[in-house]
Amino acid sequence: MNTLGWMLDDALAMPETRHAVLLSADGLLMAHSAGIDRDDAERHAAAMSALQSLARATAEFCGQTGADWQQTVSEFVGGYVFLAAAGPGAYLAVSATERVDMEAVSFRIQELVQRLGKELTSPPRQTGPAGPPQRGAGGPA
Repeated sequence: MNTLGWMLDDALAMPETRHAVLLSADGLLMAHSAGIDRDDAERHAAAMSALQSLARATAEFCGQTGADWQQTVSEFVGGYVFLAAAGPGAYLAVSATERVDMEAVSFRIQELVQRLGKELTSPPRQTGPAGPPQRGAGGPA
């Protein structure tokens, strides 16, 4: 299901943007824009998770900690990839051509993250044993 895809399409309403992918910290696809198929979006989500992890690991080079990471921009011959924190455990990636207004895209990404708020939040996975919900934990009383 791609229930948040329309919101990502809205982020791409500016010139020279290509695709958008919303992913969880562990690289699982949460949503994608209309211009990219699900298989490609899943592959890119996994790669973006690795890119984000690498950026956090190298934050010390900038005198920061990994917790201070907010955005990574990668430049290629044909354009850019913007990867931004979109809430606890969620990241938003946007690709664009080399002619894009980088400042405008960064602003639009942050605007989208603010507007979507908790919808872009991916709660941490539970690592306990699988079983019925416990009383008081959202299960039946």
